[in-house]
Amino acid sequence: MEHGNTRLKPGEVDLGTTIMAVKFANGVIIGADSRTTTGSYIANRVTDKLTMVHDRIYCCRSGSAADTQAVADMVHYYLQLYTAQEGERPPVETAANLFRELCYTNKDGLSAGIIVAGWDKYKGPSVYTIPLGGSIHEQPFSIGGSGSTYIYGYCDANFRDDMTKEEAIKFTKNSIALAMSRDGSSGGVIRLAIIDESGVERIFVPGNQLPTFWEG
Repeated sequence: MEHGNTRLKPGEVDLGTTIMAVKFANGVIIGADSRTTTGSYIANRVTDKLTMVHDRIYCCRSGSAADTQAVADMVHYYLQLYTAQEGERPPVETAANLFRELCYTNKDGLSAGIIVAGWDKYKGPSVYTIPLGGSIHEQPFSIGGSGSTYIYGYCDANFRDDMTKEEAIKFTKNSIALAMSRDGSSGGVIRLAIIDESGVERIFVPGNQLPTFWEG
């Protein structure tokens, strides 16, 4: 699938997708659908697009599956080195800047849009976006992938800075479900990860339990 990106090579697997991260009072929620496409063929309907790069830091990947997996693996390696050298967990900002450096340095050869989210002792919860081209933006919430174009209005209208954990979970689930209902390259199930000081909690929402809305 192209989805505005013409740099995929023939047969290359594309994460036509919906990815999202939301910051709430004490943590972050990161979520994604599970559909991976090769052209119009669904290569995998239960992909886990939430990639752990350290204990309290996850990323969501959109673009080329090969490119984003390679970049995430490199960041994971560097963060392990950081922990060994510094004797502590890396800040989320450090992980995000590693993604930025790799994506910007190789911007002409990569198709990679990344959302990085997590918790650290310095800033608490934080969300960073690294879009195509390798810039970096810290935001209270971020959406990405082909399905995100359908839900900008919903997210702008419903996001609040003071959301509780339960409200943030509902907001994320509804947003991804709305994108999945409109975007042919998003679908399957919803996977969520809640990251805070205590650790990571994973939530799985099967296809028959997705939030439903009007469908004419």
